[in-house]
Amino acid sequence: MLRERRAVCRYLSTLSNIPSLSVCLDNGWRIGDLKIQTGLNYAQPSTQRGRIDVNSVTNWNVPLVWEGTFDPVVVDAIYKKMNPRVAVLVFAVGNYIRFLKGLLESGEKYFLIDFRVTYYIFTDQEEDVPKITSQIKMGRGRKTSVVTIPSASRWQDVVLGRMKWATITIEKQIRDEADYAFMMDIDSVFYDRFGAESLSQLTAVLHRGYYKDTKRDQFPYERRPTSKAFIPYDEGDYYYTAAMLGGYLEDMYKLVKHCYMQSLEDEKNKIEAVWQEESHLNKYLLYNKPTKVLSPEYLWSDYDEEPDDIQVVRLSQLIKNYKEVRPNGGQ
Repeated sequence: MLRERRAVCRYLSTLSNIPSLSVCLDNGWRIGDLKIQTGLNYAQPSTQRGRIDVNSVTNWNVPLVWEGTFDPVVVDAIYKKMNPRVAVLVFAVGNYIRFLKGLLESGEKYFLIDFRVTYYIFTDQEEDVPKITSQIKMGRGRKTSVVTIPSASRWQDVVLGRMKWATITIEKQIRDEADYAFMMDIDSVFYDRFGAESLSQLTAVLHRGYYKDTKRDQFPYERRPTSKAFIPYDEGDYYYTAAMLGGYLEDMYKLVKHCYMQSLEDEKNKIEAVWQEESHLNKYLLYNKPTKVLSPEYLWSDYDEEPDDIQVVRLSQLIKNYKEVRPNGGQ
């Protein structure tokens, strides 16, 4: 029944004279009332104590999440009552399949524990995935699903293809199986708790390389006006990573489809955005503000030492030989 209702809503959205939201009462899972069970033990919140070394709110008044700005006991208790179905989209293409085991093993230790999670593994080596996933002890309500996609001859095509295949697979499959979605790079590993404080309508993560004192005109945005990802030098909030993002499934669908379509327009015009889908992502998030911003704790890198303001690393990109793992040798 849900599939049919959503199909009707999608059809109505194509009719310019009928606003779909006015007739479609079910627009998918949403964050509801912030309820907790009685008797939950947690520390009393304070109006006088907290992080003073970092900013914890954006200038459009949404949370900028750091360690010490939330109580994990309270946050997880609230969202577990809502019981969302969470999709995690990862791409294990070519030699990157070697990172799948580490991501899944660490995810089952730290990522949204006791939530319903499905890891959607996009791969050109579908016969090898069961050999890896059979070694992972999955928690209750957690599973994997394999999505077969073609190989690529350039790493840039793998990156750009993520938005394409995410769009197609949400339309054909995930829309009926999940309420919330994350996309994350597979060459990453969880090192610490990554919980429900990450959930919102549209969640973005600050890029570790540009979050401190970088001026907007120094962000590595696409600066060529001929690209659909173009951002003028006098505009910009933050620089976001494309290696971790999340949101309500339908909001993520709008984001990935937009980036996919914009990259197609660039291809027609014989231009490729400087940082591929990350450039289109930053353009989208500049004009469609995220409802929550996560600090670089939520995607760090094993290449870098942690400064004092990074009190915990929750997810980190692994050190790797790019010439070995990328299909065109990292070029």
